[in-house]
This record gives sequence, C-alpha cells and structure tokens, in this order.
Amino acid sequence: MFEGSYVAIVTPFKDGKIDFENLKKLIEFHIKNGINGIVPCGTTGESVTLSYEEHEQVIDFAVQTVAGRIKVIAGTGSNSTTETLEMTAFAKKAGADGALLVAPYYNKPTQKGLYLHFKKVADEVAIPIMLYNIMSRTAVNIEPETVAKLHTDCKNIVAIKEASGSLEQMTKIQMLCPKIDMLSGDDALTLPLMSVGGKGVVSVVANIIPKEVSDMVSAYLKGDIKKAKEIHFKIFDLTKAMFIETNPIPVKTAMALLGLCSDELRLPMCSMEYRNKEKLIKAMNDFGLKVK
Repeated sequence: MFEGSYVAIVTPFKDGKIDFENLKKLIEFHIKNGINGIVPCGTTGESVTLSYEEHEQVIDFAVQTVAGRIKVIAGTGSNSTTETLEMTAFAKKAGADGALLVAPYYNKPTQKGLYLHFKKVADEVAIPIMLYNIMSRTAVNIEPETVAKLHTDCKNIVAIKEASGSLEQMTKIQMLCPKIDMLSGDDALTLPLMSVGGKGVVSVVANIIPKEVSDMVSAYLKGDIKKAKEIHFKIFDLTKAMFIETNPIPVKTAMALLGLCSDELRLPMCSMEYRNKEKLIKAMNDFGLKVK
C-alpha cells in the first residue's frame, strides 16, 4: 500500500505562524519532482511544537492541496493514546491516505503497553496505519515481535517507518511479517533496507533533493540496482549533513539557503551553529547545490 519515496515535509513558519503559502509551493515542488507522497506533521514538521489547531490545519491543508495526486500520510502520534485517537480520527475525516503513529515518547511503555496503544487506535479508526519506530527520540524500541503481532492482529496496520538504525532489527521484522510495507526512517539506510525487503523511504533529505531520492527508490524497485547504488553514493554525504545537528535544523537551514522557505524554527529548536552551517554549505556545494 505504501511503496516508494515519501518526504517528511517541513512546516514552514513566518513570524511565528505557519506559512501556508510556502507550504503549498513545497507540496507542488515535491509533486513535480516525482515524490510518491508527503508526510506532514512528523518529526521534521516540528509536530510537537504545533498546537492541536495548527496540527489539524496542516493536515487538512496538505490533503486539500495534494487533491489525490500523491498520497498523504498524516503524522498523528502522541505519547497519549487519547490524543492519538483524536488526531488520527481527524486525519481520516480530512481524507488522509494513512496515519503515521510514532511510539509514545517520554512515558516509556512496555511492549504490552505499545501493543495495546497501537491496537486501540487501529481498532477505533479505520485508516491505514504506519508505525514509526525511532528509539533515539522515544526512548523505547518497538520490538520485531510486537510489530509482527500488531500486523497480524490489526488489518489496518500495514506499514512501518523503521528508524532504529539496526539492519538486524529490520531483517527480523521482514522475516516475521514479510507482507508489511517497511520504509526507511533513516536516509542513509534506505538502499540497505531495500536490499532486505524494504519498500522505500520517508525521507528528510528529499526536502531539498526530491528527484534524486525518488529516482533512487524507483530504480531499485524496478530492478536497476546499479543506478540505485550510483544515486545512493552520490547523495550519501549530503544525506549525512542533514543530521549535523538535530533534525530539522540542518534541512530547514539548507532550504533557506536554496530559497525554498524560511529557516525559522520554533523553540526549543534554534538556529544552526556557525561552524556546522559551514559544513552544511560545503556538503551542499560538493553535491552541486551552489550556495554561498
């Protein structure tokens, strides 16, 4: 159901408010460059600093702007099951193609708690669900056995964004539930993940190079491994530069340098350190994105 290249799209701000004019331009930019779908209100979209009203506005705006041309997977996860239910129900009502549910953060649920959390949302909201496993942000890992049980018990849990950084874990998930759509949550591991059965990526670097990411994933899915490897090596250093500081600081800085949107962030996210910005600019110039 969810295969290909998806962009974890930023939320552009202007003077402290959401810049919907630029958000529209960004969505059109991605559609033009072959992205298969957008993921608004994820980590890269600074979802945790959006008010509930803003969160709903961004999801609704994304769905209306896309108008069925590509898929929209709305980030609706929270560390509260009640809040997750409410946001996921809104995403369904708005017409999103799916919901991205991050593992509850800070409160560190057990594997049983994770299972009950995701199952409750899946049971109560009839929308395709993509689990999101990113222990570096949530402090808890969704173990492969938990993923497999959820995939088996809940027909609408159809995908997982895997950002554990562990190919061993990704391989185990693929072995336990080979029919799940597993997408990379780490740009640098997209190609390795696809080699063990992954279906694509929810990408950060695609915010600035959507065509290259889309071409790499598409090439691999079509069996052109040589072309996919060439693109993987070409974008690797730029991809790593997106994580010189906490995401989305580098990618928003890069987008501002390219004139795509403002580099405005919401606290506690802050502007990039000068020495790191110099490293980012070098990586962009080395890739061929000419900035000063």
